[in-house]
Amino acid sequence: MNLTDTHCHIHFPDYDLDVEEVIKEAKKDGVSRLIVVGCTLDDSKSAVEFAQNRDNIWSSIGLHPHQASRYIYDHNALQQFRGLAGQPKVVAIGETGLDYHYLHSPKIDQIKLLKFQLDLALEFKLPLIFHVRDAFSDFFEVLKDYRGISGVIHSFSSGTEDLKQILNTDLYIGLNGIMTFTKNQDQLEAAKSVPLQKLLLETDSPYLTPEPFRGTICQPKHVRVTASFLAELRGESLDELSRTTTANARSLFNL
Repeated sequence: MNLTDTHCHIHFPDYDLDVEEVIKEAKKDGVSRLIVVGCTLDDSKSAVEFAQNRDNIWSSIGLHPHQASRYIYDHNALQQFRGLAGQPKVVAIGETGLDYHYLHSPKIDQIKLLKFQLDLALEFKLPLIFHVRDAFSDFFEVLKDYRGISGVIHSFSSGTEDLKQILNTDLYIGLNGIMTFTKNQDQLEAAKSVPLQKLLLETDSPYLTPEPFRGTICQPKHVRVTASFLAELRGESLDELSRTTTANARSLFNL
């Protein structure tokens, strides 16, 4: 078994488990590669540091759309962030994107911060990890002005109509524990419809713990639970899904 958790936050200072044990447990369950993902300047710095001296762990640096108003007018912070992009083992920009569900920052600020990170990704030739919630229309309107973008729609939980639009791009789809407990049939239909060559697996740990472990802290090892669920849902073997999604991750993120 050879699985990859393409999106976790075990580097967060409030991750309430022994991370070295978490990494060991993941390896035992066949999860041999991890990407730790930043959402602010500080935890992007932490992600870079966390990955430096650990085998088979890489980092992504990102400024989350929730944080847009905090950063988009702070030139010094943006320059510090830009300085992280060339650090060793940084394999992506994100998570970045648009979140109109909560609107913690105005839409215009979110769009500005997304464009900043799109430009950065093109400059450093890196893929992006996108967070898009209730905002696909504006997201695609922004994306159409950028050529050569690669990346993944992280934590995809929309339906078949949004999936069709995404599949018209070169973006991958990241699925996690949400699929194991959702009651939304359109979400499940979308999960079944993602071409295997466009599928990535993730946990988003410490969040979104899959069934039957709801109520506990999500860990990278839980990728295997989600993989098993998806293999059955999609009518694929676990080995095939594991092998192909890891190959996809290695290709996208140059692992």
